[in-house]
Amino acid sequence: MSLKGKTAIITGSSRGIGREIALILAQHGANIVITGKTISVDTKLDGTIYTVQEEAKAFGNKALAIPLDIRDENAIQNMVNTVVKELGRIDILINNASAISLTSTLDTPLKKFDLMYNVNVRGTFACSKACIPYLKEADNPHILTLSPPININTHWYRDFVAYTISKLGMSLCTIGMSQELQQWRIAVNSLWPQTTIATAAIKNLFPPEVYKASRIPAIVAKAALGILQENSEKVTGQFFIDEEYLRSKGEKDFNQYAVDLDQLLQKDIFLD
Repeated sequence: MSLKGKTAIITGSSRGIGREIALILAQHGANIVITGKTISVDTKLDGTIYTVQEEAKAFGNKALAIPLDIRDENAIQNMVNTVVKELGRIDILINNASAISLTSTLDTPLKKFDLMYNVNVRGTFACSKACIPYLKEADNPHILTLSPPININTHWYRDFVAYTISKLGMSLCTIGMSQELQQWRIAVNSLWPQTTIATAAIKNLFPPEVYKASRIPAIVAKAALGILQENSEKVTGQFFIDEEYLRSKGEKDFNQYAVDLDQLLQKDIFLD
């Protein structure tokens, strides 16, 4: 289904996967809402919500850049109110914003635990809740959350239990909301990469070898584009893996997404 003229909100979209999703949706005719906390240039991080806004506008559609801390309920509602006032509708919500700390229980300060829980779980829930009244009125509405399939293999809980709780909390939102919102034809799905993705988080938190063994964010964005064009009444409650989804649609060349073709790809966490 066409995205032309539709409005898509993407949380955490000043760089990385969020930016790529924003730009591919803009390329296919959607009006884009870029949100995030990065409003000025940071020497350690590429991009701001305003640089992505200009990139999105280049495709000829409307693009809003709205500073947003998704831990702030009032800020979320103000963002939604602005979007409806300026663009008149909400058709798509991408819950991309996420905080990460791959630390053990003893090495995870409660302040860091609270950050991950409040951004990942509470932020996903709060943004979805604020958008639902408008998604109910949309044609082919979608919520897509960047979170992994539920995996009960215990070793994923052993090494970084706080982060695991927060990401699986996002996935539980997908399970519950997909059932709850089906009555309004709102699709609620999750998307997760088959491999690590070459983002600032991977560059800053992992050895250089992991970055080289990753794929570029474009693969996740392309999978997101396809999912958001699916019939919302028929495709909901699913946990998609980017490569698997694209293969199911006939894509065969995945070398184009590799950072370094000489490196063996690094499978992403939560995938056995």
